Amino acid sequence: MTTQEPLLQFWAEGLPGMLHGLQTSALLAGVSMIIGLPLGLLLCMMVMSHNRFTSALGLVIVEIGRGMPALVILYLVYFGLPTFGVLLDSFPSAIIALAWNYSCYCSEIFRAGIQSVPGGQSEAGDALGLAGGTTFFYVILPQAFRSIVPALLGQTILLFQDTSLAYTVAVPELMKEAYTYGSTTFQYLRVFVLAGICYAVVTLPASWITRWLERRLALSY
Repeated sequence: MTTQEPLLQFWAEGLPGMLHGLQTSALLAGVSMIIGLPLGLLLCMMVMSHNRFTSALGLVIVEIGRGMPALVILYLVYFGLPTFGVLLDSFPSAIIALAWNYSCYCSEIFRAGIQSVPGGQSEAGDALGLAGGTTFFYVILPQAFRSIVPALLGQTILLFQDTSLAYTVAVPELMKEAYTYGSTTFQYLRVFVLAGICYAVVTLPASWITRWLERRLALSY
């Protein structure tokens, strides 16, 4: 028996549990993204609002979300909210924390992309008699996509990696499954190498797609 056979057999025995955890990680990232993207756009519009109170409120929410590590936000939601009588299970707590953190970074990505569009585009919309919202959604935002989309994809990859933090509140995601398998076999090095491979199977192709899309968008303008 070669040294490779026991390793492959070990991985084959642990892979089903890892794949189940990977599905949970993907679900957690997907739901957080679905919530975080529109919330990020809303926060961006709040920060860029001409109303001082709305702008200040949006800025506070964004800076707190970006200033605190995602793990701290997760602990505040899961362990802190029960102090006020709000009891949440681990999965929705992880979604709230990750979606908030993700939306705050997305807000800055949206804002940077929108500000990269020349101001003359807004003036052209006004000259044509377009309403402010129409100009924003049909003139400004489509032009900002060149810089927004690749950055959003990169941030989404980081969101998927951040799902590993949900292990700390017992969400059965990939790292939780890896630790469970490691605690029964005591082969932690092999287990976490396999977990790293599972993450890489998702993140590496996503990174290649992001770079490819960024080049295509750069050539199309």
